Amino acid sequence: MSRVEDVRSTPTREVRVASAAVFAVFLLSGVNFASWAARLPAVRDALGLTPERMGVLLLVGAAGSLVALPLSGLVVERLGARRTVLAFAVVNGAGYGVASFGVALDLVVLVGAGLVLVGIGAGVWDAAMNLEGAVVEQRLGRTVMPRYHAGFSFGTMGAAGLAAVLAALHVPVQVHLPVVVALACVATAVAVRSFLAEPAHQHDPASTEAAAPRGARAAVGAWLEPRTLLIGLVVLAAALTEGAANDWVSLAVVDGFGTTHATGAVGFALFVTAMTAMRMFGTVLLDRYGRVVVLRLCALLAGVGLLVFGLADQLWLALAGVVVWGMGAALGFPVGMSAAADDPVRAAQRVAVVSTIGYSAFLAGPPLLGLLAEHVGYRQALLAILVPVVLGLVVTGAARPLPVRDAAPADVADGPAD
Repeated sequence: MSRVEDVRSTPTREVRVASAAVFAVFLLSGVNFASWAARLPAVRDALGLTPERMGVLLLVGAAGSLVALPLSGLVVERLGARRTVLAFAVVNGAGYGVASFGVALDLVVLVGAGLVLVGIGAGVWDAAMNLEGAVVEQRLGRTVMPRYHAGFSFGTMGAAGLAAVLAALHVPVQVHLPVVVALACVATAVAVRSFLAEPAHQHDPASTEAAAPRGARAAVGAWLEPRTLLIGLVVLAAALTEGAANDWVSLAVVDGFGTTHATGAVGFALFVTAMTAMRMFGTVLLDRYGRVVVLRLCALLAGVGLLVFGLADQLWLALAGVVVWGMGAALGFPVGMSAAADDPVRAAQRVAVVSTIGYSAFLAGPPLLGLLAEHVGYRQALLAILVPVVLGLVVTGAARPLPVRDAAPADVADGPAD
């Protein structure tokens, strides 16, 4: 029985409102990300970048997250999820504003500086909202984390659709992006007001949970836990599978089939739509068959979708592969976050570790694929993702739920919630 499965009381109105707020914050994060990702062909053309230089630019942007994420657990412990999400949403939005003006001024260095801020904001924002989502999930007493991540997907889906329209109308990135991210920041400030209060054990010295390691000691200790690291590998595979699509699907469709920027944005929208649907309905599969079985199914779907997209010679078939790929990429990240937070006492630092591993792949892996694409093409370069997909498939057993008492993973059986 997992921590989520242990809670059977009817959730209060406060918890239900907090759940809606977490969903909204995930959605807004997706809006920011996809508003940029779907316009990458226009960014590439405006700056006159080759695939190799485009990959380097995105890799520079990823450096912000890679530096900030290991510290995210400490930040959330100090500020709480509410203030952390708001502060780093503002950092994220400011970064996109700087990057968009860099595009307008044809200054690659300014774009890169903006993307560093984007990475810092996105990484810590993500860790904090996942931690809040895990707390709410435990209070609700049922599996909902994939639906929060579906909120991110809904945000990307809507933003990608809007971007496709604006690209077809030739609206400049420097007009489109600042307006969207400014509105998202305001909406985030409203949503976080409904987050749950900090857990009682953070303020009650008499609590037995107060004796749990905290601060730097806990942060280092979490990196030495085999189960946490294996969950991180599962999330790494899923994050790379998703991140590669976010960064390269639109470009791969445009360059691979000689089609328009708007069609490239449609290809990206198909991916996030398939991922959204799987995240919405995947909770039923998780409650019935357990984490391990569902994660293995997703790995197989991702592998098949990648093969079809990378090898198909017809656009419609490649787009069908994108749909299957999106379904396979859907659940690894949210299930990994839930697994890392099974023990709420150590959740902040474990989620920070898993988020760091996952975002390292999500942000740094796709730009490296751009370097490969310089030599073999975008679609063929994406086939390299099959390697981490297989590795993730091998270690999915690490995501089995912990019992109520934090027992060794070997003693835990995965299975239906009921």
